[in-house]
Formats: sequence, C-alpha cells, structure tokens
Amino acid sequence: MTHKIAILGASGYTGAELIRLIAGHPHMEIVALSGERKAGMKMTDVFPHLRHMALPTLCKIDEIDFSGVDLCFCALPHKTSQQVIRDLPADLKVVDLSADFRLRDPEAYHKWYGNAHAALEQQEKAVYGLSEFYREQIKGARLVAGTGCNAATGQFALRPLISAGVIDLDDIILDLKCAVSGAGRSLKENLLHAELSEGYNAYAIGGTHRHLGEFDQEFSALAGRPVRVQFTPHLIPANRGILATVYVKGDAHEIYRAFENAYADEPFVELLPFGEAPSTHHVRGSNFVHIGVAADRIEGRTIVIAALDNLTKGSSGQALQNANLMLGEDETTGLMMAPLFP
Repeated sequence: MTHKIAILGASGYTGAELIRLIAGHPHMEIVALSGERKAGMKMTDVFPHLRHMALPTLCKIDEIDFSGVDLCFCALPHKTSQQVIRDLPADLKVVDLSADFRLRDPEAYHKWYGNAHAALEQQEKAVYGLSEFYREQIKGARLVAGTGCNAATGQFALRPLISAGVIDLDDIILDLKCAVSGAGRSLKENLLHAELSEGYNAYAIGGTHRHLGEFDQEFSALAGRPVRVQFTPHLIPANRGILATVYVKGDAHEIYRAFENAYADEPFVELLPFGEAPSTHHVRGSNFVHIGVAADRIEGRTIVIAALDNLTKGSSGQALQNANLMLGEDETTGLMMAPLFP
C-alpha cells in the first residue's frame, strides 16, 4: 500500500527534512505541499538540494483536496497550527510538529504560550509523540503532537531514571546546547552569521523556556508528584544537533542498568559503553539518540549525556516514526539511514 501524504509548512526546515526522509520511504507518496508565503513556487527554488525529486508545487492550504490524503504532517508555526488542524477533516490522521498540542492542560498551555487554545477538543484527544514511550497510544491516534527537540533530548536522558526510582527527583540539573536550526528558518538578527559565529550563549535563563512545560508535565506524571528540573539552554554556532548534559544524584551503575533495561529493544536509542560520552557529530542527519553515563568525582553523583539531531530525531524523524505507527508500518521504515560524518 502507498500512503498519500500532505505536508503543511513545507518551506521551513522541518518540512524540508520531512521531504528528505520520505524520499527513502517505500510506502509513502507526497501529494501536496503547502507554503503560504511561497505558494506557486517550485520546491527546487526554495530548497535546491531537493531538485532530484519530483515534488508538487507549493500551494496554499485551502487549495489542497484532503479527500485523497491518508496522513498530514503539520509543520506550521505555533498558534497557526491549532487553527488549521481544527478545520481539517475529522477522519484525517495528523502529525503536528508545532507546540500547539503538546500540553494536555489548557491552563498550562496558556501559561507557557501566552494565549488561549483555539482547538480544545483536538487538544484533549492529542497523543504526546515521544514514540518510544507512547507507542501503543500513537498507533490508535488521530492526532499526534510531536515533542519539542530540547524536551525530547532531556526526556531520553531522564525518563528511565525517574521510572526506575534511581535518582533524587529534587536534584536534577539539565544543561543543554542546541544548534541554530532549532530556532527555525525565519530571519532573526541574533541568528545572522556575524552575530552567532564564534560565540556561545545561554538564553531563557531562570526557567522561562517553553519546553519546561513539557518537562513538568511528563516528569511529574511519571513520578506521581511534582518534579521540577533546573534547565538552561544554550545556543551554539552549529547547524544541527542537541547535546544535553544532565547532573543527577544517584549511583552511576544503577543508573546505567536502568538505561539498559529501558532501551534494550529500542532501535533508535544507543547506550554507549559506561564512561563514554556521545557527540552530536555521531548522530547528525539520523534518527538515533546516543546516551552516555559516567560517575562524577563527587560520590553519589552521576553525569548523563544525550545527543540527537534536532531536525531529525528531535522533530521530522520523530514525526515520521509516529506516522509509521499510525499507518500500521514498521516504525523504522525510511529511518534507518546512518548518520552523516564528518
């Protein structure tokens, strides 16, 4: 069976990454691509690296006939996505890459994003799209909400430890470095080459980053009581990649065993030998997560490091993995490509 696919917001980085990944999928065909500001343009003109593919011309969303579409990826900006998805056909499967359906509580959404949710009925039914932990719910979902790329990285490093009860839940420090593509393709002064290159800076200091809403929601649900991590993101002058360094209180070998138990059968999560640290270089362009564990020099403390590609496993690769589950495909289909190196 060939599944007919539409991508809304195909002119952004995550849209282009979806096209790249679907090009290697044996059972998917892209039948519609939207780009409101670039409607009428060929994808070759927007992304020359895709010129080898026969792709639909970009159009406006209201020009798409969804009656022939099996699944729609929504790679639109936050706030826009909820309004568009609210009006899509009720039987259309949707994977949303924005933040609009990640938080289950409407009040939490308003707190972190500053506006009332415009599609509460859909928000209530959306399944959180961290594939490795919501696999069964995703299989039967109509709407799946992809995670934030920072939120995904931190969760791969911490969920098994919270579930296994091997760390102090009141002493978690998450230090995260994210490449510039995580900020999207829109022109921003602070992302100009002269402003970004040769530098490295922290942002959203003191607990203001929106992905904290996902950490609060997911970690507290796992623990059965409130869990608040100390989290500081940093912007690095690289195109792709996220590296999360997590400092926790707990025995390093118990923590390593918790990861072994949690990820033994996961095709996309690689637990490195004890004491070895991952690098964003080794996951670039792939759907893999690498995790390392090391004992700290301070007794009873452990360092966990997780690396993934923010555009692939942190967004579009995760979205395709979810789509595979929703469509009854093997979840690894189209996603087993090796990382790009160097």
